[in-house]
Amino acid sequence: MRIEKRGHACVRLAHGGGTLVIDPGGFSEPDAAVGADAVAITHEHADHFDTDRLHAALKANPDLEIHTHAGIAERLGPLADLGARVVAHAHGDTARIAGFDVHVYGERHAVIHPDIPVITNIGFRVESPSGAVFHPGDALTVPEDPVSTLLVPVHAPWSKTAEVVDYLRAASPRAALAIHDGLLNDTGAAVVARLIGELAPDVDYARLEPGQGRDLG
Repeated sequence: MRIEKRGHACVRLAHGGGTLVIDPGGFSEPDAAVGADAVAITHEHADHFDTDRLHAALKANPDLEIHTHAGIAERLGPLADLGARVVAHAHGDTARIAGFDVHVYGERHAVIHPDIPVITNIGFRVESPSGAVFHPGDALTVPEDPVSTLLVPVHAPWSKTAEVVDYLRAASPRAALAIHDGLLNDTGAAVVARLIGELAPDVDYARLEPGQGRDLG
């Protein structure tokens, strides 16, 4: 499997001729989902879910599938009318998406503030010959099954670095790639990387720049 960062929380997974893009939101590249066989969306916040990017993906691929939770699926009627196949998922579901075996974990977005309602958030665990990759969206969900590569949200209004470190320890992946880093400058990213290296030394942590990729194996 090859993974490419497409800005902030968006990644592109490719293997065996299939391409899955997760969370092409407003902070990702405008063409982040173009060329995808399927798109997966964890939750409704604009930095993860952007209809312009979905329209661009559907224009490029009239057979596009969009996988998300029921609340977002209800809002995608106009795209379904244009030919997109919209599929709703919930915690515990399994699916074959763009040639990948995917397991859905998680139910709720992390708490931003007690005064802000908590919304639905699901994560996608994607199997590959080299081990599973997990995108949790905006939550620190620990999947019930092992994860080889964790896409770890390193910076958000709802988190602190101590929680990120504890999440890595709890999920115990072999490797972790930073996501949700669109509001971090290089200085902040370096501080986060240093702390993770010191406090979770068993995890091979890296941060990809938008457009960068790596083969997982």
